[in-house]
Amino acid sequence: MHVIPRLQQHKQHKTHPDNPSGMWLKSLRLPPLLQHDGSINNEEWNAEMNLDRLKINGGVALNGHVTINGAKNSALVLMAAAILGSEEVVLENVPRLADVEIMVDVLRSLGARAHFIEHNVLLIDPRHIANSVAPYDLVTKMRASFFVLGPLVGKLGQAKVSLPGGCAIGSRPVDLHLKGLEAMGADIVLEHGDVIANAPHLRGADIYLNFPSVGATENIMMAASLADGTTTIRNAAQEPEIDDLAQFLISMGARIQGAGSDTIVIEGVKKLDKASTYRVMPDRIEAGTFMIGAAMTRGDIILEKCPTHSLMALIGKMRECGVFFDQIDAQTLRVCGPAKILARDARTMPHPGFPTDIQAQYAAMMAMAEGTSLLTETVFENRFMYVDELQRMGAQIRIEGNTAIIKGQPILSGAPVIATDLRAAAALVLAGLVADGETLVANLCYLDRGYESFEQKLANLGARICRIAVKAEKKEEVLLTM
Repeated sequence: MHVIPRLQQHKQHKTHPDNPSGMWLKSLRLPPLLQHDGSINNEEWNAEMNLDRLKINGGVALNGHVTINGAKNSALVLMAAAILGSEEVVLENVPRLADVEIMVDVLRSLGARAHFIEHNVLLIDPRHIANSVAPYDLVTKMRASFFVLGPLVGKLGQAKVSLPGGCAIGSRPVDLHLKGLEAMGADIVLEHGDVIANAPHLRGADIYLNFPSVGATENIMMAASLADGTTTIRNAAQEPEIDDLAQFLISMGARIQGAGSDTIVIEGVKKLDKASTYRVMPDRIEAGTFMIGAAMTRGDIILEKCPTHSLMALIGKMRECGVFFDQIDAQTLRVCGPAKILARDARTMPHPGFPTDIQAQYAAMMAMAEGTSLLTETVFENRFMYVDELQRMGAQIRIEGNTAIIKGQPILSGAPVIATDLRAAAALVLAGLVADGETLVANLCYLDRGYESFEQKLANLGARICRIAVKAEKKEEVLLTM
């Protein structure tokens, strides 16, 4: 076992009024590799980056059937939770995404066996996990890698995990994660960008979250599953992915009640010793993205394996905009776009409110709606980075504080645009589907982190879209094709 030396905590020199612990952490802001003039930001050049682009010719309605993949935001956490087990687990319906491949590498680095036995079926054997240090080069690529912290502390009594990276959508401090573990008896120190936790004996605790953080709820739940005694999480996140994690942990032998409500009770057990085969829930954000695509293109599509029950806030808002929905059966939803989309205000909130991960896609729809709408972001403070790119396509959007004022336009124009984060990438693709002329979307490394075969699914629905492959080692190809 890799042993972590006990280190003294460094004093925090700066604090934020909303974060008195001093752990005020900014996500890394990754500038786009491609500039609008076709040049490359040489300082940010990385031969491993995906420089492919999507070429879209708009004006075609989406029609047909589309199957929703497993939820990325759930699969990644379930993969981390598998660390806690004493037997092999099999996860079905795992999307094949760049982020999932990174998490596979993280698990292997810790000593687990992890590989796909079928296209979307992942086998994880955690029985030989002994290393409690998550590699810096992997954790900083993807924020979800931080979810190994709770399981490692719960199973091995210690962990060293770098502060997370991911999409540049604003401040997402991890102090709630750390306070929860400290409440259960963990000794937490921060050193050189790493979180170092030591907890020979985690004990149950009564934990109140100042904000219903999804990540903090999940990390605490996982650690508490092997703690001594009972842990109660109050003001817990209520997202569907929380319940999915709870059901997976229960399938391995955990004792959890209340997942999906604001109070979750976890009774710690000695081992999670049940072999489990578990199916990852469908991706509600992917489903919402296709729903908006159908509406924007005046299309008529049927979503199969659609988690309608977790999308009621979005469906309700889209109905106000004039979109037609027909629930064919429990997992099948028909979506028909109206002749004119009506502008309607929206405000992001934690679940069951309007999801922040659908905000950018909704903004693209409002950019072509009839009237003016206000779109307010309350979860992340830096999630309007895509606005400049939509403006290049003719969108009329003005930002005031945390609100986008969007004046709908009858026509958007195709243009070369650059994705600034995962959901922004999807929004730009949707805008390209209705734009006049050709749209080129660059920085697909973001899109590939969250949508499996996105362009192929759209093409199957009739979209005129294709991927232009660019070899990263040949910069001149980028210049020639921009």
